[in-house]
Amino acid sequence: MTMRFGVIGTGAIGREHIKRISNKLAGGKIVAVTDVNQASAEDTLETFGLDATVYPDDKTLLADPTVDAVLVTSWGPAHEASVLAAIEAKKYVFVEKPLATTAEGCMRIVEAEIKHGKRLVQVGFMRRYDSGYVQLKEAIENKFIGEPLMIRAAHRNPEVGENYTTDMAIHDTLIHEIDVLHWLVNDDYKTVQVTYPKKSKHAHENLKDPQIVTLETEGGIVMSAEINVNCKYGYDIQCEVIGEEGVVSLPEFQSISFRKNAMFGTNVLMDWKDRFIDAYDKELQDFMDSIKLTGEPNGPTSWDGYIAAVTADAAIKAQNSGEKEQISLKEKPAFYNKQTEAVNA
Repeated sequence: MTMRFGVIGTGAIGREHIKRISNKLAGGKIVAVTDVNQASAEDTLETFGLDATVYPDDKTLLADPTVDAVLVTSWGPAHEASVLAAIEAKKYVFVEKPLATTAEGCMRIVEAEIKHGKRLVQVGFMRRYDSGYVQLKEAIENKFIGEPLMIRAAHRNPEVGENYTTDMAIHDTLIHEIDVLHWLVNDDYKTVQVTYPKKSKHAHENLKDPQIVTLETEGGIVMSAEINVNCKYGYDIQCEVIGEEGVVSLPEFQSISFRKNAMFGTNVLMDWKDRFIDAYDKELQDFMDSIKLTGEPNGPTSWDGYIAAVTADAAIKAQNSGEKEQISLKEKPAFYNKQTEAVNA
């Protein structure tokens, strides 16, 4: 059975997903698109040679009975309304982060999904599908290094634009670490604190960069996450888990080694899309495959989106206070305990 997709938002990430569903993955077809910029939606059809319908807004697209599932790849603040409308229309939803821009918005989605009675929503936290993180997860679950005690992580970008603000380091950058580190250890966060090392000369006037975010879990694991968005040398993601009996680290991205001009080395990526291209493919393929197999998506849930939002809000508060801030989650609904962990080699 082919899953028929409607796409809400035809910007960069929307087009990337359209391309992979149309040209690379199995079992999906784009049948409808919409965007606040109607010309963008029409241009997308022409660019990819799609036989699909352009709708003026998400509500009319969701009313199309030929649409089985939607990709929500619009501007972040528009996500909540589109996801809620999709649940009401009984459509499956793959939504890029954020699920919603507030914890309250995420809870509204959680409550709507529970009321519907089965999972419809998967959030685009693609790192869970990266082969390196999957290997870390397996090592932790198999007690290869005993109980995890600490995690050291880094999220480094070569540069950011003048519109990038200090709080975006949390909501746009660290948000992926917030999700994947929680997934790795399966332990809820308890506190967060943000400190600022010496400012990089490459950071623009109104940006505090780099930042170090320290997260503590309910079980006592301490995680130190470096955010450095002006490192210049490349796009670099690091993760090291220190356990009672050993240490495991995220493998370096595969690249040829070279000997040239009296140097020995490997190339470093400059674009985040290249680093996680396989993970993007796997998460969407899993979305389609799991729905066909079980009737529900298997990846990151609306509850995971809520955890990320609450944690990010506390981290923003910690940015401003300089203090250790509490992370207070509601009790996890039993509805989400039936989730099967998405582990994709």
